[in-house]
Amino acid sequence: MEYTSEQLPAIAALIILALFSLSSFTLYRLWRERRTRVALETRFSGIFDVDAEINRLEKQANDQKIEIEILRSDYREKRMIYDQLIKEVAIFDEKLAFSEMGVYEPHFDFSDSEAYKAAIGNIRELQKQLISKGGAVICTIEWSVDGSKSKGKTMTARNIRLALRAFNNECDAAIANARWNNVNAMEKRIIHAQEQIDKLNASNKIYITQEYLRSKLQELYVTHEYREKLKEEREERAEAARLAREEQKLLHDMEKACEEEEHYEKLLAKARSEAAKIAGPQLEAFTQQIKTLESDLAEAHARFARAQAMAEKTRSGYVYIISNIGSFGSDVIKIGLTRRLDPVDRVRELGDASVPFAFDTHAIIYSEDAPALERALHNEFEEVRVNARNYRKEFFRASLDDVEKAVKRLSPDASFFRDIEAQEYHETIARRQNELERAATQERVKFPETI
Repeated sequence: MEYTSEQLPAIAALIILALFSLSSFTLYRLWRERRTRVALETRFSGIFDVDAEINRLEKQANDQKIEIEILRSDYREKRMIYDQLIKEVAIFDEKLAFSEMGVYEPHFDFSDSEAYKAAIGNIRELQKQLISKGGAVICTIEWSVDGSKSKGKTMTARNIRLALRAFNNECDAAIANARWNNVNAMEKRIIHAQEQIDKLNASNKIYITQEYLRSKLQELYVTHEYREKLKEEREERAEAARLAREEQKLLHDMEKACEEEEHYEKLLAKARSEAAKIAGPQLEAFTQQIKTLESDLAEAHARFARAQAMAEKTRSGYVYIISNIGSFGSDVIKIGLTRRLDPVDRVRELGDASVPFAFDTHAIIYSEDAPALERALHNEFEEVRVNARNYRKEFFRASLDDVEKAVKRLSPDASFFRDIEAQEYHETIARRQNELERAATQERVKFPETI
């Protein structure tokens, strides 16, 4: 295509303009790419140097390890302080004392409370001797005050008296407040008091002797066991009184049985005397009356003979096995002994107002050696005794199947009743269930469901 000379300048201008536009656009793109690259380089300049980044991360990891180790060391230190504080708190906090210190193990085995009381007197006499001879609190250095040894002795004597008074007061408070659930804590409190007083007097070189500390601990032990022995003797006296009442009841029943026997003998003699004078139809009526009186007399004689035998044989009696599901739950059995002529009286007595429901009787076994039979049954279930501290509480956590097997093995001729009637308990449960159902019915009537 040919262009005229007039068109060439215009075409050249267009070409120049196009080239300028193209170059401008290219320069603009290059500028934008460079700016983006610079921004990216600025943003990620910290990780372009791989070695520097590795060194930085390693230093950070080392710093974290050091910080973790410092935290662990600090935790161990704080944990030791915490455990120490817990032990000290347990000494003074009676709620924590029993769980923290455990069960007290007796240190003495005297037969009665009088022996414990005498031991307390002996220990206190020993303490007085230690104090008077200077063996309770000692000073390991001879002090001088203003160059005077006499003044130093006076100062030392005063400090010793002060330490002794402080320690005795702590010990007296601990012994006075000692009970079954905190006696071990009171022991720790006495030892803690000795340590603290010695620490405060360390600059004076004044210390409580180990012999005096042991005597105070012995006083704590024997005083606590003396109180426990008094409680045990009170319970023994109460049990002895109960047995005496049973013995009196047995004698009363024997007298009553004897009176009944004599009464029926008189009635029978009178009936026979009158029958000998009567003939005809009335004789048959008197004969029937005589048979009835003879039967009643035989029963009265048997009761008297049984009561007399039990009174003469101090080891004869009845072993009873009872349960109370409403009061103690299932699988809790009481195995006891009574020497009453009617053992059911003892079962009724146990089910008085002291428990919410009456007992169910599973076995009443007469034995010529009732204590031996009772002891044998107790031994069978010793591991499941409910109260392992007081052996006069004769409750055991055992099933009726196991108890029946033990009874059949130890007393084969004895009868055993597995039924648990628990009438009042079951009636109570049924009544409460009815009340709940009645309340639910009233709610449905009050707020009927809408369809």
